[in-house]
Amino acid sequence: MLTILFDGIAYGMLLFVVACGLAVTLGLMNLVNLAHGAFAMAGGYITVVLVNRLGVPFLASLPLAFLLTAAIGVVLERTLYVHVYAKSHLEQVLFTIGLVFMSVAAVDYIMGSQQQFVRLPGYLQGQINVMGVGIGRYRLLIIAICGLLTIALQFALAGTRFGSRLRAAVDDERVARGLGINVNVVFAVTFAVGSGLAGLGGALGAEILGLDPTFPLKFMIYFLIVVTVGGTSSITGPFVASLLLGIADVAGKYYVPSLGAFVIYTVMIVVLIWRPQGLFSRAASR
Repeated sequence: MLTILFDGIAYGMLLFVVACGLAVTLGLMNLVNLAHGAFAMAGGYITVVLVNRLGVPFLASLPLAFLLTAAIGVVLERTLYVHVYAKSHLEQVLFTIGLVFMSVAAVDYIMGSQQQFVRLPGYLQGQINVMGVGIGRYRLLIIAICGLLTIALQFALAGTRFGSRLRAAVDDERVARGLGINVNVVFAVTFAVGSGLAGLGGALGAEILGLDPTFPLKFMIYFLIVVTVGGTSSITGPFVASLLLGIADVAGKYYVPSLGAFVIYTVMIVVLIWRPQGLFSRAASR
């Protein structure tokens, strides 16, 4: 039971790191970016190339995956996404869905359609026993990294000047510009960080989730469930939702494997019936 709980927490933390960028862009920037999973896929493939083909140490590849995916996010945000900020949500959905299928086709052509995994170093393989409970070393690393990222992200959004500027830019872009806030830079940095976090989540999750060109399509629903159940008022909502859904998904697949992903959808429906706006709601803005 404790092993399932631990694995569920690790899986939930991984979901959070991948999905929190979507929570930020949707909740704070009011941008429906369904191509968010493509950035996670990019981070995963960057890590596969760095570790498996170039021999870069795994831990060293993680910040590189974050930075390179963030750089891709900046380029796409300045060239493509900036033109859809003011569009309707339907237009944003159609635009980003198109990007998803383009990324799937491009990766299938460049990397092939076979599933790939990252070669983990020996010290991250196997388990350690704590009070008779088998704890996977790699999952323990995921929990540690994701926990630190959660604290840092919450502090950055709630306790820094940049977080205040971002909230001001979202609430009233014209007034923010009048106060001297460079809204374009704020949005670009926010999008880059969200993309980088997705890439880092993809790098960490490549070994557990597997990596193939259909990755953005397979896991899109999971990212959306995290944001929908958690709400977009803060990072707390998606974090709690990720843990809840991660534990429910792992426990469901262990105890009732014949039902598959039915358990996680049941949890989503129950939560949304109880809290239609998500666990933590936020007043609509911008």
